[in-house]
Amino acid sequence: MPSRGNFTLFRVRGIPIGVDWSWFFVLFLIIWLLSGSYRTMLGDSQDSVEPYVFAVISAFLFFGSILLHELGHATEARRHGIGTTHITLWMFGGIAALERDSKTAGEEFKVAAAGPAVSALIAGVSVAIGLATQGAAFWDAMAYDEFADVAGWSRIVAFMAYMNLIILVFNLIPAYPLDGGRIARAAAWRITGSRERATTIAARMGQGFAMIFIAIGVYLFVMGDYVGGIWLAVIGWMLGQSARATVVRNELNRRIGDVSVADVMDADPVAIANDASVETALDEYFLRYQWPWFPVVDPARHFVGLLKRGAADGVPEISRAGISVAELLDPNRSEAQRVRDDEPLESLLGNTELRRLGALAAIDADGRLSGVITLEQVGRALRDAVEGRGGGGSGSQGDPEGDLPR
Repeated sequence: MPSRGNFTLFRVRGIPIGVDWSWFFVLFLIIWLLSGSYRTMLGDSQDSVEPYVFAVISAFLFFGSILLHELGHATEARRHGIGTTHITLWMFGGIAALERDSKTAGEEFKVAAAGPAVSALIAGVSVAIGLATQGAAFWDAMAYDEFADVAGWSRIVAFMAYMNLIILVFNLIPAYPLDGGRIARAAAWRITGSRERATTIAARMGQGFAMIFIAIGVYLFVMGDYVGGIWLAVIGWMLGQSARATVVRNELNRRIGDVSVADVMDADPVAIANDASVETALDEYFLRYQWPWFPVVDPARHFVGLLKRGAADGVPEISRAGISVAELLDPNRSEAQRVRDDEPLESLLGNTELRRLGALAAIDADGRLSGVITLEQVGRALRDAVEGRGGGGSGSQGDPEGDLPR
């Protein structure tokens, strides 16, 4: 998985798009390899600039297609109320970090299949453009035939068609957590009716394919394909580690059992009225309780968002009395900052917003604030489950930064 050393380049529909440091290594490696390949296919001399231009364009289009693949997942996830915290490009492709897991088999299938559908579309459009402009010779260009009778620029189109087909086929391998593995999990989920059993089946398949990848990688290395062998073996190892982590997490889910958010949350926390001024929020809440954020509610106590200390401090002192806290809230984040109190606790295990904030607002079926659940409380419930004590019991402490005001 990408390290924490990534940085954001830009945003698409509010989703941060970033790159890991390893992305630069692969980018320059692709450019270097493609420049030599294009030089051979174009028949250019060593001092020609055109092969390098083609290689740079191809490399960025390749990563652009990976980004579109991940945006396919993110877009479909948003349709089902699942936010995306970020998309990161790295040496092995891209990762869209979703805020929560799917709730139904159908939701899982649609989100998982959206990425491959985008790759299939890009490959199809590329092939259509190539055949329409170059005829049957385009198939030779896709096969990297240096004698293919096609225009130079169509080599880039052929590269895009070929690579997106590779992305499509690879991602459809039924090895969790690849897209194909998630599709397999959705199918097993629908058949068995159990997400836990389906996840175990998909994760075991992922471990099996991981061993196959490693074995093939070792074979290629022995046969002299050192780069390809090491690359495939590393992919297999990482796939195996991800699948193993999924098995462990699934076992935790089983041990947690029917524990819900309401069983471990802090009930009736202090909340700020949405029409309160920023000055009131700072004086009567942040300075008094020293908590980094507070839930904000309307007169009927419906949760409307979280107010962070930094946002309140950022308002000029002269304006604080005339600005309400509601004006500082980000409506696009409120969905990610809350969880139903009847949700199973295991639904929070992969929640990135919980890890980022340290806590989430808990709401009832009518959207009213009913409590706050902290990362510490979730961790305590997990420890109790592992030690066989059960995951229940209401918590009374906040995260390590301080007690939760109630």
